Amino acid sequence: MKYKIVRKIHFCYGHRLMDYDGKCAHAHGHNGILEIELSAEELDDRGMVCDFGDVKEQVGSFIDEKIDHRMLLRGDDPLVPVLKEMGEKVFIMKENPTAENIAKLIFGEARSRGLPVVAIRLWETPHAFAEYREED
Repeated sequence: MKYKIVRKIHFCYGHRLMDYDGKCAHAHGHNGILEIELSAEELDDRGMVCDFGDVKEQVGSFIDEKIDHRMLLRGDDPLVPVLKEMGEKVFIMKENPTAENIAKLIFGEARSRGLPVVAIRLWETPHAFAEYREED
């Protein structure tokens, strides 16, 4: 049996989608809720998959430093130079900053920090989330 834990982190971000014909083509913001799912076959010496505080510290520090209260934009978005010139904080992504791509970004960051992450769910609204997971 696998053990599983989930840690939530709340953060705010703005974005807009390029090559998109809908409301999200315009700059707007979200109060996102991130769910980080971690799993292990065995518990560590403390009886844990991972300490909830360690998850918050590792992933939360990335979110706080890089994407919380920032505009997440694709690199070729014409808003990038304008916002930078105004002194606004912008996080540049290679892909469109969709909930799916943001979830994948955070998954990669959590994995690079050695966390046993299996899935990231980003609730963009109270009614809709995107999930990124790598299959076994």
